[in-house]
Amino acid sequence: MTQRLSKPALRVGLGLIVVAVIFASAPLWAGRADLRLIGEFMSFLALAVLWNLLAGYAGLMSVGQQAFVGLGGYMLFIGVIFLGLNPLVAIPLAIVAGAVAGAIFAPLLFRLEGAYFAIGTWVAAETIALIFSAIPTLGAGAGMSLPVDAVRAIADSRDGREAVVYWLLVAFGLGTVAFAFALIRSKPGLSLMALRDNALAAGSVGVDIWKARFWTYVAVAGASGGIGAVIFLQKLRISPTSAFSLTDWTVVIIFIVVIGGIGRLEGAIIGTILYFVLRELLIDFGAVYMIVLGIAAILTMLWSRSGIWGGVEKRFGWSLLPTRRTRH
Repeated sequence: MTQRLSKPALRVGLGLIVVAVIFASAPLWAGRADLRLIGEFMSFLALAVLWNLLAGYAGLMSVGQQAFVGLGGYMLFIGVIFLGLNPLVAIPLAIVAGAVAGAIFAPLLFRLEGAYFAIGTWVAAETIALIFSAIPTLGAGAGMSLPVDAVRAIADSRDGREAVVYWLLVAFGLGTVAFAFALIRSKPGLSLMALRDNALAAGSVGVDIWKARFWTYVAVAGASGGIGAVIFLQKLRISPTSAFSLTDWTVVIIFIVVIGGIGRLEGAIIGTILYFVLRELLIDFGAVYMIVLGIAAILTMLWSRSGIWGGVEKRFGWSLLPTRRTRH
């Protein structure tokens, strides 16, 4: 028996290459504001895909992902200011820091279940935020900025620096989608698919639930740290309030995944697009913006508990990122 994996993977791979080429060329045809908007879109897309892996597949309903985003951002600044690293070299340091933190948290948090796990992740994130806000050398609550020399080390011109950071965000955004697709279609991905469908049944057929969740949590933590580093490299300034923002890095991400379709890779993409469309349309209406987001989430859940893409998939059978493995 052979596995028919090549055709779906090839289609998705070619599609991602075409999309990557289009977005990579944006500095040639888009303005600075457009580049920042697209870069922000990519950062939210990456975080949404990662949270979807946690909640939608591994069954880990975390509300503390801001811990890794903020930690990654601070590790970038620590690497640049105190270790003298080039900002681009400091990004891998942020990834490692996020992964290490995830490996430390996981054995403790995995003792908790359901709502207790969710609360535990939030407490862990708040603890890290308090620690960083109490360190004077890191600017305490006021935060700190990247030195001018370090910023110039990225590229000679401002446009060059904007382009480099933009390309990093695009790489993280599309790279995360590609990574998640490859992971779900791999042998370890079968464990995550089984966990998504029925954790109890997965355990009964030999899936090591703890191990699958542990490595998913660590991988997501590391990737979130890297994304956080690039986000604050673009901002050039960091503070505990912005780095460990529950609303920006977790609440919005949960909204994106839930409304798009939890447990489906396409859901993160659809949800991110919808979120940015609503945000840009309602940006001038203040608190109305959040109210509309809440109403949209409620209506979506009433229509389809599996989100917009879940409803579309169920009705029409469409699949942009087919993750099922077929044999012939």
